[in-house]
Amino acid sequence: MSVFSKLIAWSIPFIPKVVVGYFSRPYIAGETLEDGIRVVRELNARGIMATMDVLGESVDSREETLRMRRECEDVLHAIKKNNLDANLSIKPTQMGLAIDPSFFEENARVLLDIARGYDNFVRLDMEDHPYTDLTLEMYERLRRDYGRHVGVVLQSYLRRTEDDLRTLIAGGETNIRLCKGIYVEPERIAYKDRKEVRESFRRSVELSLSSGVYIGIATHDDVLLEHAVEYVSAKDIKREEYEFQMLLGVRHQRRDELVAMGHRLRVYVPFGDQWYPYSTRRLKENPSMAMHVIKAILGMGK
Repeated sequence: MSVFSKLIAWSIPFIPKVVVGYFSRPYIAGETLEDGIRVVRELNARGIMATMDVLGESVDSREETLRMRRECEDVLHAIKKNNLDANLSIKPTQMGLAIDPSFFEENARVLLDIARGYDNFVRLDMEDHPYTDLTLEMYERLRRDYGRHVGVVLQSYLRRTEDDLRTLIAGGETNIRLCKGIYVEPERIAYKDRKEVRESFRRSVELSLSSGVYIGIATHDDVLLEHAVEYVSAKDIKREEYEFQMLLGVRHQRRDELVAMGHRLRVYVPFGDQWYPYSTRRLKENPSMAMHVIKAILGMGK
């Protein structure tokens, strides 16, 4: 990140909340479940799948965790009731992992029982490195009982990811979302060079697809998208064995092109009253987007 980009990221906490909300609207469905349902319906009408995410992470009380779990239960019921082509993504710390791993497992099993009853699916998102081992351990425990109804996320910028992937493959049926990774991690555990991150991503895509792993290829990077498209074509990978994934509000044209080419594609649809922490984190990750906010504040965005 350049010095200028770092300056922009540093300035984000000082940007008025109302302005952050205005510029974050394309990337968040809204504050309510009804908002999420509306956006998923719109995506489904375009032949696009969705994963719904109730915003919130690093929950530090059991009461708040149980509230978040009830909201996630409502999501699964709403998907079934509204016949949506969607599943659920959860943050492990949202479901109590930082409080007690057994508490997390209890909550995850409640959601997975519902998902399995509806023949649906729950994805365990990956957070920063203090939770990597615990998240993978919980996934291993849950997939023994829930099989194809549960999946996990791997991040290509972590140096350990290919080893983690091989371990998952050796353990049986696996469903992963592969992304680059968004958290700021120490260099000893994470690649910092963009080329290294891309190479790790490519290797993990190829290893997954050649090993029968169902993979969500989660990237907006044209270099990686083109590699994946070429690889599935060259190896004659069936469209039911993978999907592309993108964030809500990002690269609409590229998204529609992939769908028109016959690829399955899923959009991450976040919603909820915790939109502000999510929005500021996204702004920090994307200084160019933050620059538009700053220009608006200074009256330069006309």
